[in-house]
Amino acid sequence: MTEPFDAPEGPPAAEHAKSLLRLLPGETEELVTRLGQPRYRADQLLRGLYGGFATSIDDINGLPASLRARLAAEGYVAGIAQEAGHSQSEDGLTTKLLLRLDDGTLIETVLMQYPGAPGSHPRSTVCVSTQAGCAMGCVFCATGQMGFERNLRAEEIVSQVLHFARLLRARGEHVTNVVFMGMGEPLANYAETIRAVRLLTGARTFGLARRSITISTVGLVHGIDRLAGEGLQVGLAISLHAPNDALRQELIPTATPHSVGDLVAAARRFYHQTGRRVTFEYALIEGVNDTPELAAELGRVLHNLGVHVNLIPVNPTAGPFVRPSRQRVLAFERALRAAGVNCTVRVEKGTEIAAACGQLRTAAANAFRKAPSAPGRESPSTAPSPAPSPGR
Repeated sequence: MTEPFDAPEGPPAAEHAKSLLRLLPGETEELVTRLGQPRYRADQLLRGLYGGFATSIDDINGLPASLRARLAAEGYVAGIAQEAGHSQSEDGLTTKLLLRLDDGTLIETVLMQYPGAPGSHPRSTVCVSTQAGCAMGCVFCATGQMGFERNLRAEEIVSQVLHFARLLRARGEHVTNVVFMGMGEPLANYAETIRAVRLLTGARTFGLARRSITISTVGLVHGIDRLAGEGLQVGLAISLHAPNDALRQELIPTATPHSVGDLVAAARRFYHQTGRRVTFEYALIEGVNDTPELAAELGRVLHNLGVHVNLIPVNPTAGPFVRPSRQRVLAFERALRAAGVNCTVRVEKGTEIAAACGQLRTAAANAFRKAPSAPGRESPSTAPSPAPSPGR
């Protein structure tokens, strides 16, 4: 069966700079030897990028001037994203960055910190975007309000993590987890998502444990099966949001090719092939999918599957959807547990700073359109314009 949006192509973008962050270790070795340098220069480059978090080739220690000059002559750069906006929650545990890429595209990334035991560092999770916008059509998602622009390259995904790694290092902390749950559908940008995972988990690159990474998908079954065969041991989260096909179709218009049963079967195959328990994500929307009856139906669908359900009170957006009361959320949780399904309610992070994917970028674009033009500033025609069509 053909996957919807299996590898969507956005409008033509400006020519991208060649980033060293794109290169896997073997490719880095090929580059330096082609430039007439000994192979060990590759490790110097990688240490500078992933240990020193260099944003410029000139910041990488130990490189001879001749290599710096050759890299520059061939158009290579280290950093490819600049901070264009920043917000932080009142408790200081959630930070959101708006990043401007080398072609002017704006994307979002979020750092969520969870306090540990007294005297220990907090768990620091970076939520990365894999696309600018999204084509999946989830009607309650802020990203969908801007439409789909383009896929992100692996180095643009990795750069999001490195921005926060640099920030955390200044406080003696480090990134502990990465979740592919920001703007876009990771499995619709499959090759770049997998390359980014390999760069983030490589022993000679960022070195994050594979089990510290979770990839979230709206439910591209072919992509789930491909991911299971990669041998990466990353976690998988499937955005379900409804226990039956009719309701899921209303919430996710692109869900048609795959039934709820197809997703359950894919989750079972993923578990059998990887040994990793699958998480199903369920955004609770008042009066739409949050009744005890629907919880019982969901329990029948997932019973004996050995999955975990993450209940997520919907984030407030400009749309018509309302977050359920705490009482309704807990009633749904109780009904699902009574059906024998393991579940938790997601800890809310960054609601007051619009930390849900797409919200900061949408707010920034709206503010830009409302502001008067100023000398030297982009004209409104070149500013990002979120489309009214919904997205994931």
